[in-house]
Amino acid sequence: MKGAEIDRVKQCWMVYTKSNTTQYLLAIILVAFTALLSMPLSDPQSYHMVSFILLFVVSIMATFLGIGPVFVASALSALVWNFFFIPPNLTFHIDKTEDILMFGMFFIIALLNGIFTTRVRRQEQLAIEREKRTNALYQLTRSLSGASGTKEVLNNAISEIIRYFELNPFFVLQDGNNILSHTGRLRKEMNLSPAEYQIAMQAFTTMKPAGAFTLAPANSPYTFFPLPGNQINPGVAVIRLNQPFGEDQRLLWDTFLSQIANALEREYLLEIAHRARFLDESDRLYKTLFNSISHELRIPVATIMGASDTLLNSSHPENVRSALCNEIFTASLRLNRLIENLLNMSRLESGMITTRLDWYDMNDLINKVTEDLKVELKPYRLNVSIPENLPLVKVDFGLMEQVLYNLLYNATQYAPVASQINLAVNHHDNLLRIEVRDKGPGFPVSDTGKIFDKFYRSEGSQSGGLGLGLSIVKGFVEAHEGTVTAENAEDGGALFSIAIPSENPDMRNLKLENE
Repeated sequence: MKGAEIDRVKQCWMVYTKSNTTQYLLAIILVAFTALLSMPLSDPQSYHMVSFILLFVVSIMATFLGIGPVFVASALSALVWNFFFIPPNLTFHIDKTEDILMFGMFFIIALLNGIFTTRVRRQEQLAIEREKRTNALYQLTRSLSGASGTKEVLNNAISEIIRYFELNPFFVLQDGNNILSHTGRLRKEMNLSPAEYQIAMQAFTTMKPAGAFTLAPANSPYTFFPLPGNQINPGVAVIRLNQPFGEDQRLLWDTFLSQIANALEREYLLEIAHRARFLDESDRLYKTLFNSISHELRIPVATIMGASDTLLNSSHPENVRSALCNEIFTASLRLNRLIENLLNMSRLESGMITTRLDWYDMNDLINKVTEDLKVELKPYRLNVSIPENLPLVKVDFGLMEQVLYNLLYNATQYAPVASQINLAVNHHDNLLRIEVRDKGPGFPVSDTGKIFDKFYRSEGSQSGGLGLGLSIVKGFVEAHEGTVTAENAEDGGALFSIAIPSENPDMRNLKLENE
């Protein structure tokens, strides 16, 4: 044995010896004190009562002393009763046969009573310990089963270990590639030294404890216990012990670690499942985006190439040339709209959207949007409703232009030709409210929670596009700390409602912002 281990064994033996010495001294003192109090009963008529008193005292001692001190108390009581109380007094000689028999019976009864009482007390203590262990495992299992996420699992596990074992552990977990971290999870200040990290890896790879008080001792005050999982081994638990576990404690500790490992493994498997689901979703979105972009790019590119080739390779009357140029221009607008939507979605995904709020007239904003969409809106009757007393509103002009553009363009894609598209704007209770309503088919009720998702298009939709327009609308409105909703109008068609906080303008604020 190494010097440190010998010192620990000596220390444990000293504690054990000190505890037993105290019990032996207490047993001797109690017997002596009882004998002293019983001295008035030393006459030949009463000395038998002393045996019952001493027997009662030994029985009491058996309830809180060990078997060794109880044995000493039984023997000492018999000898004291013989020496001081059985005639002739102050000798170990016994004249009467019944006294000899009673002396022997006293010694045997006292000893058996002490043994049986100690055994009952031991069984009671074992039952209490089993109940404590069962309750500790129940509390740990309940705590871990209700935990969500690795952080909560570890917090609950540490709390239960501190409460029952009075140890403050930390956990070193793997990174998913069977490589342990160099620091404790949730306790970054616990940074393992190179030597300690090697011990942790040894425990992790061999699935056997390593470090202090193990079969693989090392120059470290910590003991490293592996966390055994069914499919994935999450890592190791690290504790600092003053002495090795007892057999019962070690069994309970191993059970604790198994429960904690299972909970951590569950979280690891959930993370893997989420990652796989995310990759599957990403692959699906990639294919959807690729197919949509390929389709959307092919049409305007083919139009531009065909019209350009016709213009370059043959001469045509002015009206034909004008029509071909108009086709090129329309296809270019479609390409530009596609690219703008992709760029806007990229900005939303990266969190780079910032609003530049200023005071604007909604008439200017709507005129700008309707001018840009005059070709698309030409087959429809656009009804714009704006109160004459509508105040200036505080918005980001560029973002709101994209919002209205996408909503109106979306209406032209679904509404029947020659139908009416309504655009209503009002300002009330410091809220700017915008409604866009069309007379199209609307959308299925089951789609109301999905129409603002990226790349989502209602089933059976015949219109082109990537399914990004409404996602951009939602992102830009939320950048204004506003909300946008979609529902089917009572008289048919789709109804989009926007609400954006916008205080009433103050002339002093307007002056300061314009300076």
